[in-house]
Amino acid sequence: MTSPHGTAAPAPDSRPSVGEAFSEVAADLSTLMRQEVELAKAELRQSATRAGKGAGMLAGAAVAGQLVLVFVSVAAWWGIGDTIGHGWSALIVGGAWLIIATVLGLVGRREITAVSGVAQTAQTVKKIPDAITGNEGRS
Repeated sequence: MTSPHGTAAPAPDSRPSVGEAFSEVAADLSTLMRQEVELAKAELRQSATRAGKGAGMLAGAAVAGQLVLVFVSVAAWWGIGDTIGHGWSALIVGGAWLIIATVLGLVGRREITAVSGVAQTAQTVKKIPDAITGNEGRS
């Protein structure tokens, strides 16, 4: 049998059945999902590697910064000590660091106590069982 354009028309029984078509769609969807999962894994590995390198560099910067503070503190202690004595200058530098530590501790404590958690997520998670059963409007 030929079509008006001169090409052979497919036989009616050459089309896949609904079950075969569904099977092909399911297989394609399964392949797509596996590929997406593999892509996500690869992206997470790359992100974790970069985050690890960044964290290591930040740790190195923190150690270097701490050494800078030690040397600056010793220089201040020695410089002040030349005028009023090294014992008193050590107390002055130590007192300055005590004030800095106290202020940072209080501000940090205030910031931590201000964290509210995941209140919105907790509310929406409580609604999941009702949404599954179709009773989301009743709670």
